[in-house]
Amino acid sequence: MNATASAAERPNILWVTCEDMSPRLGCYGDETVPTPNIDRLATEGVRYLRAFGTYGVCAPNRHTLIMGMYPSSTGAMAMRTWKRTSALNLITDPELLAIPTYEATPPPQAKCFTEYLRAAGYYCTNNAKTDYQFRPPITAWDESGRKAHWRNRPDPEMPFFAVFNSTVTHESKVFRQTSPRVVDPADVPVPPYYPDAPIVRRDLARHYDNIAALDEWVGEILGQLEEDGLAEDTIVFFFSDHGDGLPRMKRWVYDSGIQVPLIVRSPDLRDAGTTNGELVSFVDFAPTVLSLCGREIPDHMQGQAFLGPDRASPRQYVYACRDRMDPAPETIRAVRDERFKYVRNYRPDLPYIGFLPYRDQQEIMQEILQLREAGKLGPDQWQFTAQHKPLEELYDCQSDPHEIHNLAADPRYFDKLAELRTAHERWTEETGDLGHIPETELIRHLWPPDGEQPTTATPEIRIDGQTVTIACDSEGASIAYQTGKESRWRLYTGPLQVDPGTAVRAQAIRYGWKGSEIAKTRVP
Repeated sequence: MNATASAAERPNILWVTCEDMSPRLGCYGDETVPTPNIDRLATEGVRYLRAFGTYGVCAPNRHTLIMGMYPSSTGAMAMRTWKRTSALNLITDPELLAIPTYEATPPPQAKCFTEYLRAAGYYCTNNAKTDYQFRPPITAWDESGRKAHWRNRPDPEMPFFAVFNSTVTHESKVFRQTSPRVVDPADVPVPPYYPDAPIVRRDLARHYDNIAALDEWVGEILGQLEEDGLAEDTIVFFFSDHGDGLPRMKRWVYDSGIQVPLIVRSPDLRDAGTTNGELVSFVDFAPTVLSLCGREIPDHMQGQAFLGPDRASPRQYVYACRDRMDPAPETIRAVRDERFKYVRNYRPDLPYIGFLPYRDQQEIMQEILQLREAGKLGPDQWQFTAQHKPLEELYDCQSDPHEIHNLAADPRYFDKLAELRTAHERWTEETGDLGHIPETELIRHLWPPDGEQPTTATPEIRIDGQTVTIACDSEGASIAYQTGKESRWRLYTGPLQVDPGTAVRAQAIRYGWKGSEIAKTRVP
């Protein structure tokens, strides 16, 4: 096999990602702030017009991305289940106080998709966010941290999968001015669900200022790829982890919370400068990368490839959810086709605006709450003022892109309402939606029978001459190992040939369980 064929069959993959940003870019028609580096990437790649997360918040989405599964199928629905946030310490509701910490627990056969790449010889790096709703397994990455880089791979011919994530557009960066001011608040577009007030415009301008800083960072990462002569061997993805980190955007199932920019550039610049209007979901990203890298897509993955030899037919629907966000209980599900969005509110007794101290640090949110108390919000801001939710919502995302005018009671749309309702019910059954189980009961479902977190069995290291094999009795456990004085954990995929006198260490992890004790031995 020649080098060119090898590179084509095992291309490098680079994910350049950001946080809390809707498609507010020049290449998407928003020229509020210059984004020349991202726009250039769009002229060289394919710009997706209908790419969506499964949640309007990061941790469940990152679970989706790394697993190729819906969070509602694995217990990853609520925001950061495995540790207490400061916001949870403020709650007084006995039901919420009873919620324990727990980790999402996928089925035994499910792995982070990077394990399949590592097993195929890829060097996988993550710089640097994980947030997968379970503790990141040491088997997922060759490197995960702020120094992780494709440049650290031991062999320059080794294919890589690398993630670089910027936090400059995160919600918290709007709490105060953190980026150079480049946007005049008078020039920002104000969505109709916001009051047109000075503080609202100021915080929108801050967000755009952060997008300008993001664009410079994107240029730096792409520049490093070009400096290393790797641009012609690397497929580049650029996307955000969900929509804008602003009120009525982040955490919501409306397009403002789940629609993201997505640009994919091929090494040969195939289809450069074109757009793709097909529906794409975050649950499709893991199978897509495996397809591009010539790896088999595991049966447990719930998404479908939208690129590569295993590319599936275009989607008819994408699905989204909202569950508890810190101390705010909620259960919302949504289905979207190319034009219409169906929303099912399983807690219509709750208002849209719950108790979220972290979000409320934003002065834009404080301003909206003050105007609400003063009765100064208009009819288009009804989702901020409503004390209860309708059981169902239906929006025409083409004529009503901000999803303000609920059509669920309009007889002209009853057929569409019934179609999307049926799609939602079918998806709920097919994916085994766990979001309808109280979390105090969910933990016993994930860790039967008593809700106590299991511990992965300690792996057994067997030596036969210079051949080392490692096994673990826990079903589905992944095994990492080290030999000699190396510090990097390698993924165990089969017997090892080891020199006499070499120390061998191994640890096993079943996702969602406690990691095993480290087994140690030395080859005679």
